[in-house]
Amino acid sequence: MSVETAYLCLGSNVGDREGTLGLARGVLARAGLTLRARSALYETPPWGPIPQGPYLNQVVEVESPVGAHSLLFLGLLVERMLGRDRSREVRFGPRRIDIDILLYGHQKVAEPDLEIPHPRLLERAFALVPLVEIAPGIVIDGVRAADALAKLDSGGILAVPG
Repeated sequence: MSVETAYLCLGSNVGDREGTLGLARGVLARAGLTLRARSALYETPPWGPIPQGPYLNQVVEVESPVGAHSLLFLGLLVERMLGRDRSREVRFGPRRIDIDILLYGHQKVAEPDLEIPHPRLLERAFALVPLVEIAPGIVIDGVRAADALAKLDSGGILAVPG
C-alpha cells in the first residue's frame, strides 16, 4: 500500500472550537490517517461576508494510505459527522468544522471538486502560519511557504497558549 504525506488545515469558529478540532483529529486517525505532526492552535480573524467570531485553525501533517480524492471524501465525511451542513452555509460564513487539503505529496490536481495545492494557499496567512510552523522549508509551486508568509499580514493571528 502506498502512503503519501498530506497537510490538512482544520478550522472552527462555532461552538467548542478546540474540542471540535480534537474530535476531527481523532476521527481522521481512526479512519486510517497517521498524524505525524500538528501545529499549535491559532486564533485567526474570520473571512466572510457576514459578522462572525474568530476561528481556531491548525495544520496537521498526516500519512494517508488513500488517494487525494478519497482523502477529500474522508474530510467531507468527518465534517458531516461533526455537524457541518454545507447545503445550509453561506460561502465563507461561520462553521463548526472545516477540513481542507492544503498539499498532497507533490501532486497537482486541478479538477472541479479538488485543487491541490489548495487555491490561494500562498495568499492565506491563517493557513501558512501553522503550515510553516510544522514544515518550515516546504515549497509550494516553486515558492518557499515561509517567503510567501513574510509578504502577508499575519498580525491578527495569535497562537493559543496550551
